[in-house]
Amino acid sequence: MTPLSIDHVDFLGPTLELIAAEKAGIIKRRVPVILAGQPDEALAVIERAAARKLAPLFARGQQWTMHEEAGRLVYSDEAGLLDLPRPRLMGAHQIDNAGLAVATLRALPQLGVNAAAIETGLRAAEWPARLQRLAPGPLTARAPADVEVWLDGGHNAAGGAALANALAELEERYARPLVMIVGMLGSKDVAAFLAPFAGLAREVIAVPVPGEHKGLSPEEVAAAAAALGMSGSVARDVGAALDGLAAFPLMPPPRVLIAGSLYLAGAVLQENGAALL
Repeated sequence: MTPLSIDHVDFLGPTLELIAAEKAGIIKRRVPVILAGQPDEALAVIERAAARKLAPLFARGQQWTMHEEAGRLVYSDEAGLLDLPRPRLMGAHQIDNAGLAVATLRALPQLGVNAAAIETGLRAAEWPARLQRLAPGPLTARAPADVEVWLDGGHNAAGGAALANALAELEERYARPLVMIVGMLGSKDVAAFLAPFAGLAREVIAVPVPGEHKGLSPEEVAAAAAALGMSGSVARDVGAALDGLAAFPLMPPPRVLIAGSLYLAGAVLQENGAALL
C-alpha cells in the first residue's frame, strides 16, 4: 500500500481511518502486506486488519527502510542491504515508491527477482504523467521557444505537496519561473491541491478537463488560486493556455506544469504523443 491520504471521499469516507479501513479490505489471510510510510491513524487501522487475517506486515521504518546516500539508494531489511541506483523518476516521493517496490519483491522470494534485476528495473522505470517532461509534439509546439512543459496527474493534497517539493528541488538546480495549467474534477479539493504551490508558482492558468461534465469550471479553479494569494487566469483548453504564455514577460522562459487530473493528463498525452524524454 502506498501512503494513504484524503481522496475519493465520496467512496472511501472523509477520514484517514475510514479510508484505511476500506483499503485494508484487500488484505488476504496469511498473505504478506507491504506498506509505504503511513500516517499513524491509518497505520493503526491497517495493523489491526492484518493481525485479524494473520497477514505478515512489512512496514517502512519497521521491517524495511530506504534512503538516498551519495546519489544512490540504500535499501535495508532483515535479509541485508542493497546498494541501488536512484530511479530516473523525479521527486523524493519516487524514492519511497522505489522502496515499496523493492520491499514487495524481497517479501516474495518465490518470484526469484534478484538484486541485479531490481537494479535494472529501477534504471529503466518509466511512469507517464508523473512529473513527465513532455517531448516535442503538436501540443508543446504551441508554447514559446525554450519553455519546459511538464505533466503530472496529481490531484489531491498529498500529490500537490509531493509535486511542489519536487519542483522546488528542480528550481534550486535550474531556476525558471513556474506557471501551472490546472484542470480538476468537482470531487477534488482544489485549494488543498494548490496550497503547496503558493509562493512557488507565478501564475495558475485554469482549464476545463476535456469531456468531463463533472469537472470544476476554470473560473472556480482560478478563484481558488486567487484565494490562496496566487495569480489566476482562465483558458479554454491546454493549447490555448500554452499559446497565451507569450503574454507573460517571464525570463528565463518558464517551466510549465500541467496538473490536477489524470483525465486531463491522458488528454494531453493523446494530443501531444506519449514519447518520454
